[in-house]
Amino acid sequence: MPYAILVNGVKQTVEVDGATPLLWVLRDVLALKGTKFGCGAAQCGACTVHLDGHAAKSCVTPIAAVGTRAVTTIEAIGDTALGKKVQDAWLEIDVAQCGYCQPGQIMAAAALLASNPHPTDADIDARMSGNLCRCATYNRIRTAINLAANTATKEEG
Repeated sequence: MPYAILVNGVKQTVEVDGATPLLWVLRDVLALKGTKFGCGAAQCGACTVHLDGHAAKSCVTPIAAVGTRAVTTIEAIGDTALGKKVQDAWLEIDVAQCGYCQPGQIMAAAALLASNPHPTDADIDARMSGNLCRCATYNRIRTAINLAANTATKEEG
């Protein structure tokens, strides 16, 4: 069945079964390989994308449930001012170790800062707890999120 979806600002039509997870539509049909498969059960966060700006686990989101919501992937998050700040902070702090989970981490961090521009460490820990990092770079992730929040605050003031 054909589904019309908006991905990274581009209207796409995909011919897939409605139960197909958004993750596989992005990776296998649209060749957007930045979103990663981790667990397939929405437990690790490697597959995090944005649906209308909110973090969503694409491995358990059927394409039929996307509807008219805009999908943003790691490939386009840097096109937004906030996403660029998060990516720049990630690079400055040198967050990534193996890097596999980092697209999902960045997507979750950008959604966090969009909803809470001045998070406490406890806020960060709570919101990021659904994104696992086998290399345990959690302290660097928290530092990068704080840096991105502080950079955004300085530019606002």
